[in-house]
Amino acid sequence: MNELAYLSVTEIGRLVRAREVSPVEIVDYFLDRISDRNRSLNAFVFIDVEGARERARAAEKALYSGEALGPLHGVPVALKDLFDYRPGWVSTLGGIRALAQHRSDGYSVFAQRVEESGAIMLGGTNAPTFGFRGTCDNYLFGPSKTPFDLKMNSGGSSGGSAAAVADGLVPCAQGTDGGGSIRIPASCCGVYGYKPSFGRVPIVSRPNLFGATAPFIFEGPLTRTVEDAALILGVLAGYDPRDPYALDEAWNWQREDKSSPRGWRIAYARNFGDFPVSAEVESVIGRSVMAFEEAGAHVDRIDVDLCHSHQELSDVWCRLISVGNLRILESLQLKGIDLLGDHAEDLPPQLLKWLEKGRLIAASEYLRDQEIRSRVYEAIQGVFTNYDLLVTPTLACAAVPNAEDGNTIGPDLVNNVRVDPLIGWCLTYPINFAGHPAASIPAGVTGTGLPVGMQVVGKRYADHDVLTASAIFEQVRPWYDSYKICEARPLG
Repeated sequence: MNELAYLSVTEIGRLVRAREVSPVEIVDYFLDRISDRNRSLNAFVFIDVEGARERARAAEKALYSGEALGPLHGVPVALKDLFDYRPGWVSTLGGIRALAQHRSDGYSVFAQRVEESGAIMLGGTNAPTFGFRGTCDNYLFGPSKTPFDLKMNSGGSSGGSAAAVADGLVPCAQGTDGGGSIRIPASCCGVYGYKPSFGRVPIVSRPNLFGATAPFIFEGPLTRTVEDAALILGVLAGYDPRDPYALDEAWNWQREDKSSPRGWRIAYARNFGDFPVSAEVESVIGRSVMAFEEAGAHVDRIDVDLCHSHQELSDVWCRLISVGNLRILESLQLKGIDLLGDHAEDLPPQLLKWLEKGRLIAASEYLRDQEIRSRVYEAIQGVFTNYDLLVTPTLACAAVPNAEDGNTIGPDLVNNVRVDPLIGWCLTYPINFAGHPAASIPAGVTGTGLPVGMQVVGKRYADHDVLTASAIFEQVRPWYDSYKICEARPLG
């Protein structure tokens, strides 16, 4: 039982099906581990103890009665406390104090499909308010911390999920990603974060079913192994009539499917346009990308012209997200929850600033931002004219220090270049403009022991290529031993 903490989803599922360990034993073990370790990490903000145990007993009964078992039967999973995720669970939209007792009234696709596949939901993980930043902190719950260094932030917005996976509190957790919210915390916490192609995993965004397109928004897994992410993606993928963009096709990937990378052409854009990247991150990624050449691929260093400065692009992202957030606020107001009127002090000042800007955007300005986004899409598509994959740093710097006021933000300077502290230090959100599949792979650590993620981007709908490249890297440069740092962290 002591070895369960860092077993993979695949391994736990095998043990359950072989009846070597029961779902009840597994859930009790992880609930105890969360009780011991979460106080210092602040990854979970809601734990459904009785519900999890009830679902574990039902899973055990199904196991021993010979019922057909799903691929995730008995595997503990965490969900992200941002928007709807599981009916009846506390849903604070990222730690909004006025919503401390608010309850979700719907399933996310992630929660519904992994539960139908036998997974057991343990609780909700921390996120920033409305997911509107690349760090994980809020006024209700405070910051989530990377288990590599508790003084530093886990990254956002799926920061609680990434920290929980890195610390062995669950083998897998839900991420959502509208600007890097799977890949950013994966980088800060040294785990594998996978953002699928747009349409691969359905998104149900009521009341506006077309609302997940500006920028593209995704659900996907945070895991410690590539194989686990692929397994969960296979569970999540597939048509849903509620999503007008959902791909109507089955999808599957197995570890043995991976081909040799010999002959692949990989483009390495160390700055991805004009993003400033810290020397320590560039050093780690520069060494790590050569793992693909060791495996037989050809790597070229290239420059990608995104046609606009990173400052212009981060402003576009903030404007597009703000327009969508205003509609969410209006929907809450119809339910009698007036956050801007009665509870504005519950929202961080950066969010309030951008909401006000969003309110003033004219239709012509909104369309102009979509044209800028279109040029980014064309620039990324242009890379794939000559290359199979695009590699960049996931972030311009490693994890940032936690604030004490519930309002942790990123750096405003990288290499003495001014960046937007909300998202401008994250080389992830241009991929949300474009919709390509992308992963953040644990690439190594800085001299101070903080994880560094490497972003791997594939052609549209080429999820197989991104996962195959990730698995090859995992073989050539395995990262599993890094979790010994998390296991040995202080619990005070």
